[in-house]
Amino acid sequence: MYSTLLAFDWFLLIEKLVLIVGIVSVSLIIAMYETYAERKVAAYIQDRRGPNRAGPFGLLQPLADGLKLFMKEEIIPNTSNRLLFILGPCLAMLTAMMTSAVIPWGGNLEIAGRTVNLQIADINIGILFVFGVVSMGVYGVMIGGWASNNKFSLLAALRGASQVISYELPMGMSLIALLLVTGSLKMSVIVGQQLDSWYNVLYQPLGFLIFLICAFAECNRTPFDLSEAENELNFGYHQEYSSMKLGFYLFAEYINMFISSVIMATLFFGGYDIPFINDANLAHSIGGNLTALLEGLSLFIKTGMFIFLFMWVRWTIPRFRYDQLMNLGWKGLIPLSLVNMVVTAAVVLWLKK
Repeated sequence: MYSTLLAFDWFLLIEKLVLIVGIVSVSLIIAMYETYAERKVAAYIQDRRGPNRAGPFGLLQPLADGLKLFMKEEIIPNTSNRLLFILGPCLAMLTAMMTSAVIPWGGNLEIAGRTVNLQIADINIGILFVFGVVSMGVYGVMIGGWASNNKFSLLAALRGASQVISYELPMGMSLIALLLVTGSLKMSVIVGQQLDSWYNVLYQPLGFLIFLICAFAECNRTPFDLSEAENELNFGYHQEYSSMKLGFYLFAEYINMFISSVIMATLFFGGYDIPFINDANLAHSIGGNLTALLEGLSLFIKTGMFIFLFMWVRWTIPRFRYDQLMNLGWKGLIPLSLVNMVVTAAVVLWLKK
């Protein structure tokens, strides 16, 4: 027993714990300031100023909003299922955070003679893990809508579940087409291939477009926010929630938007690759650690561009009707993703001959 404890790599455990705490903290901070950025983007599009009172340029507004949620009275309806009512937002937040575990956030760091990999878990089924965890996110919506014992919340939860089921199919088939090109499920391998070649978006432009549209639907973002249609269903599936339970649902949406943006940048735009620069030559000239930090910054810049796209679309495109939403998924995206998958398979098979 004692020899087993001595053989265990405690430094690796500490590295991973520090990395987990860091990624969770960064995700929460980014989600918090996504609310500020979205209000500023909306204000710019609508020709107004947006938050400008709390702190310089309104930068303390997210902190004020968070304090307000903490200070609000916590209300649990008497007719609700108390256990499931509490479990719903917790599950939504948990699934939103779990997907970050397999994302490579940058190159390797050299610290005290050890090589630190900026990826929590480099597993062989990285994309499958992401897809599995994302598909579980709908349970938070369903449980919250059901446990509230409110007909509007239940209708919104049913909408959200049918929407996610409809759009997960074309998203999965777009990933299958990508896997036919890459030949691997490991996120690190997919990024490594793009470091040495062209970005996957050039090989799979239609697959990327399908994935992007499905990401909007998975994140319940406009024009696919039918589970939060205020003009039809009051406040949506979290109508009965207040205080930080409501805050968890809202934070989970913004974390999902952040992680979806990171995944799209990783799968289709080279991940942490610095565009138009040979990373190996850069590491040789300025050092590996500084290069790894610049690579992480490159990933965050690409992610920021996708986050801006999410916000831009929200404030420029109106919400779909529910029948339009379902028609687009079943009659539009699924046939397109099937065609894309078949054509990709044919091209890959022809190139291997």
